[in-house]
Amino acid sequence: MHCPKCGCDVSKVVDSRASEGNDAIRRRRECVECSFRFTTYERREEMPILVIKRDGSREPFSHEKLRRGLMAATIKRDVDLTEINALIDQIEAELRDSSKYEVSSQEIGMMVLQKLINIDKVAYVRFASVYRDFQDIDEFNRELRSLSQ
Repeated sequence: MHCPKCGCDVSKVVDSRASEGNDAIRRRRECVECSFRFTTYERREEMPILVIKRDGSREPFSHEKLRRGLMAATIKRDVDLTEINALIDQIEAELRDSSKYEVSSQEIGMMVLQKLINIDKVAYVRFASVYRDFQDIDEFNRELRSLSQ
């Protein structure tokens, strides 16, 4: 780490602690040449999660894309945006905890459905109809019957 004042590349750590969001380590450093003190942050490098689409193409996992799908499923339902954001965060955390950096869109859809059923059953059916690509009313009826059992 170079001193921002004199450019020396040798410094010593004076203090270390977790940042406010616990997403980085905050370090106070002191330059050994000029004694100037400065702060650095150390963060873990996150590997991007790639989503394998049905056609075999890959794209980065997108919070926003998943949020739009969930917003469409929960429109006019009593589901708070914080619940939707928490659901998305849980899914991403589970993927990272399992060390999966490539995941199929079907697997993400199943994870969403498993969590959404406990939040709102109507939103669950709406999301399932798009995710599973229901083609007729019989598929809706089968899903509704499985919910009522």
